[in-house]
Amino acid sequence: MVAALIRGKPDAVLGLATGSSPMPLYEALGAENLDLGRVRGFSLDEYLGLGSTHKHSYAQVIRREVVDRLGLAPALIHTPDGEAADGALEAAGFEDRIRAAGGIDLQVLGIGSNGHLAFNEPPSAFTSRTRVVELADSTRADNARFFDSLEDVPTHAITQGLATIFEARHLLLIAHGHRKAEAVARAIEGPVTEQFPASMIQLHPNVTVILDEAAASKLQRA
Repeated sequence: MVAALIRGKPDAVLGLATGSSPMPLYEALGAENLDLGRVRGFSLDEYLGLGSTHKHSYAQVIRREVVDRLGLAPALIHTPDGEAADGALEAAGFEDRIRAAGGIDLQVLGIGSNGHLAFNEPPSAFTSRTRVVELADSTRADNARFFDSLEDVPTHAITQGLATIFEARHLLLIAHGHRKAEAVARAIEGPVTEQFPASMIQLHPNVTVILDEAAASKLQRA
């Protein structure tokens, strides 16, 4: 699906997610023998307080797992500046850069165990734009496996808002494992509510959800 988009539009704009869920996608995309040098990309979020050279920053994760793996042009891949002196100003500028690129063609998404998309923790307004947010304790605990300890996980982040994500022309949500099954079921079959941000995908006109059997195990209408 992603490869077909890039073949048809070599300068496609991708929304890039981090975490474990999308990594198999990036690995498979690397085997497609595509010229990705013109592809543009925008990451979903960045930890506040971590610079682009910090090993746990999403800028570094995107560089290691996506840019270097796929041969993307680093200058065309954008991540919010986690060390910006004014987080609100950086968030507004990030929105401007997405608009200047013509919007996102395909947004890759994971899903948090509490239903967060990017770092839009519950509750998050469906009208929210890119902004500074405080991370939920459960999110920090989930992400602690990527750090040396829970205390090292930042407490705040800059994240694309739900309205920003919703403007992507295609949403591609990927989840695997029993740990995500409850969140997947609520996102796909539960009520649409800002108390569970991922439920917003039910309102989008072009969504693809890729699951393994474990992540799909609590769906009632599978």
